[in-house]
Amino acid sequence: MSLKNEAQKGYGTKKFYQEYVSGMSRDRITKELSADTDRLKLLYKEAVEDIERQQGAQLPGHVKFMRLFSDLTQRLNPTRRLAFGLGSVSFVISTVSSIFGFSGIIPFSELLLPFGFLSMFFLLLVELLEKSDVQKEIDLARDIQLSLLPGTSLNKENLEVYSFAHTAKEVGGDYLDVIDTEKGTYVVIADVSGKGLSAALYMVRMQALVNLLIHKEQPSPKDLFLQLNDFVKSNSKDKTFVTGCVAYFPNDKEEFEYVRAGHNIPIYYSRERDTTFNLRANGFALGMTSTAMLSQHLEVKRFHFKPGDSVLLYTDGLNESRNERGEEYGEERIESLMEIYGSLHSKTIINKIQSSLEAFIGTVPPADDVTFTCIHRPERANAKQINAVTSVKAEKD
Repeated sequence: MSLKNEAQKGYGTKKFYQEYVSGMSRDRITKELSADTDRLKLLYKEAVEDIERQQGAQLPGHVKFMRLFSDLTQRLNPTRRLAFGLGSVSFVISTVSSIFGFSGIIPFSELLLPFGFLSMFFLLLVELLEKSDVQKEIDLARDIQLSLLPGTSLNKENLEVYSFAHTAKEVGGDYLDVIDTEKGTYVVIADVSGKGLSAALYMVRMQALVNLLIHKEQPSPKDLFLQLNDFVKSNSKDKTFVTGCVAYFPNDKEEFEYVRAGHNIPIYYSRERDTTFNLRANGFALGMTSTAMLSQHLEVKRFHFKPGDSVLLYTDGLNESRNERGEEYGEERIESLMEIYGSLHSKTIINKIQSSLEAFIGTVPPADDVTFTCIHRPERANAKQINAVTSVKAEKD
């Protein structure tokens, strides 16, 4: 057996080169160039195209350049804007003086190029340092958000819950919670409009409120959503809206109560009929209308939930995931998987869907957060099975 010497080696040219080129894979470079191109297109759209659309005429070339330059520099703070401006002017003057032979006329012309380079290098350095600090903060926010998610599984005598969650960015706006109380279990899934840090912060606030309301009042699913709608509508300037589902599974009944606020329709598998059903229920998304109006249109449904039955709740990131050809994963695939595996344990169902999704999208990363959870009522051993097990044990003894 060979042993690898893990002692720290000297820092030489080879190590520097390896660190510098680390992560420079073809796929990653292509992806990041595409993302940078999209940012530049968005900058051009906001600075030029939107103005041209408002005025109904094309802007002159020099005006387009000035607007682009202005919008770009306004994203910098005053100190960095000054460094960027001085560096740009120094480069322009140095280049023009070299071309037209003005170097001897302009004072300190030989220092303009080094000054411009140092200004740009300083600007790049501080921007990289700031980006690194922001990334650390985002990583911390992601760790906090992930720590607030419920455990992937809940196993009770008459209920199994297993979940999957993947954020498209460092932090996401999908919300999933499994809250077990003395009387029953609440399963909440929601999707906050938007992506990134703002949606994630909104989600965390919602999670805190949901847990507070359930542990304090144990409301019905409808009452829970009505109180959440008051929270979403509390800020008149906030245009955020939230789609979601709440299902409540009482401990003493083979049924569950369910409401849906503009969310993806859950899929219910019936072991008795060996088929799936879409759990349609009317309801506006939270934040789309007043609480009084929502109360009138939020439909409460109750369904049998017998041993062997399963329910799948998911966000649109699952069915709208695309592969390299731009095809959507689609709801039909999800229903087909539930028809095949719906009688199995919740963990098995979730793993089957996850494997199917990964095989479908290949190397294409999801554009949206992907969250889904399965609730399953395990089948009890019948009397014959119990007697058979008892007989086998008796024979062994």
